[in-house]
Amino acid sequence: MAKSSKKQRLGRGLSAILSSEEIKTADESQAKSVIGSIVEIPIEDITVNPYQPRTQFDRESIEELSKSIEQLGVIQPITVRKNQDKFDLISGERRLRASKMAGLKTIPAFVRLANDQEMLEMALVENIHREDLDPIEIALSFQAMIDQLNLTQEKMSERVGKKRSTITNYLRLLKLDPIIQTGIRDGFISMGHGRALVNIEDNKVQLDFYEKIIKDHLSVRQTEELVKKFREGKILSVKPAKKVVPKKIKSLEKELGSVLGRKIKISLNERGGGKINIPFDTEEDLMEIKNKFL
Repeated sequence: MAKSSKKQRLGRGLSAILSSEEIKTADESQAKSVIGSIVEIPIEDITVNPYQPRTQFDRESIEELSKSIEQLGVIQPITVRKNQDKFDLISGERRLRASKMAGLKTIPAFVRLANDQEMLEMALVENIHREDLDPIEIALSFQAMIDQLNLTQEKMSERVGKKRSTITNYLRLLKLDPIIQTGIRDGFISMGHGRALVNIEDNKVQLDFYEKIIKDHLSVRQTEELVKKFREGKILSVKPAKKVVPKKIKSLEKELGSVLGRKIKISLNERGGGKINIPFDTEEDLMEIKNKFL
């Protein structure tokens, strides 16, 4: 029941935006004959929305949609605005891409009047409510509404039908190191992990925690507990401390180095074993080392 209500609210919100009397087109005189109609438009006459907040399109899902379009056609029209003798895409880029892939020459489109600001807002509102949009894309969409539409979080909450606290949580993700943001987009960690990491101000420390989450497969709850301990000073780092080389090993390094005539390095593992690193620059150096042992 609640899910249906949410969809209805979204529908009314988009309808209110799309039917606003203040919306104007680039050239209204050329738009009168098709405004408010669903018409077949040549795909080659459609320009992709420059305000599209979506930056990633899954090729596999578009291929699946393309096959469906080949069989059933385009069920839901795209939305465009008339711009002189061309059309600017407002929403439906996946459908447009899939239709091109299916080899269609025309596509059904609902023609609207919209200026640049409304184009941006409609694209943002539509995308924010898509289930397959990743958290960073949603956060960037919210930030675009703040920067380009001069909306407060309160006003944005009213426009998109989401709680202000939800909007704030998304926006805070943009404070994360870009590497971590990419990790969220690619699914290496979840938004929950990101929300925990954003409580660490130092980006270098954020990255240390990020690496540990991936390496140790930490849950969101485990990450939250670890971050809490760090903020309380109970742990200073999540990176393992470098193993201290015993003095007798250091002394042995010097002795062997003196015999071989070069600086060597002895490293130990947790089982008590280790490796001896003997550097050389030329083949003659290597043969000289060999002769020392034979």
